[in-house]
Amino acid sequence: MRLPNGVFAPYTGIKTNLLFFTKGTPTQDVWYYEHPYPAGVKNYNKTKPIRIEEFDAEKAWWGTEADGFASRVENERAWKVSIEQIKAAGYNLDQKNPHAADAVSHDPEQLLADYARLQGEAQALRDELRDILAKSLDGQSMPLSGTIKA
Repeated sequence: MRLPNGVFAPYTGIKTNLLFFTKGTPTQDVWYYEHPYPAGVKNYNKTKPIRIEEFDAEKAWWGTEADGFASRVENERAWKVSIEQIKAAGYNLDQKNPHAADAVSHDPEQLLADYARLQGEAQALRDELRDILAKSLDGQSMPLSGTIKA
């Protein structure tokens, strides 16, 4: 369960993850649930702490061990990752919510790969611009993309 920023303020302002295990059974899947801020709340703090009533949605979603948590379903706040995916990620449990459109990865390897890709794209645009300018200075006309209407 991912708790939002400020739950443990003033001691830490970072998000906190709670881990729950089922004793005696090997892990097949890891379930994630992102606890949302209630309406009108932008951050928790010492004077506006998280309240136990806010966990009613998680309690309803959680299900029971007796039926193997069969009632759990993925939704915009909950998702499941297989143990094979966790192993492939080097046992990194920081798995982003696939249902969140604006989820940002803070994985250093992913950030470096994105940076390298963007640098390559920027260099390709610089090369293209240089070629266009060189041709223009040589007196060669470049076709315009579109027509000019008077």
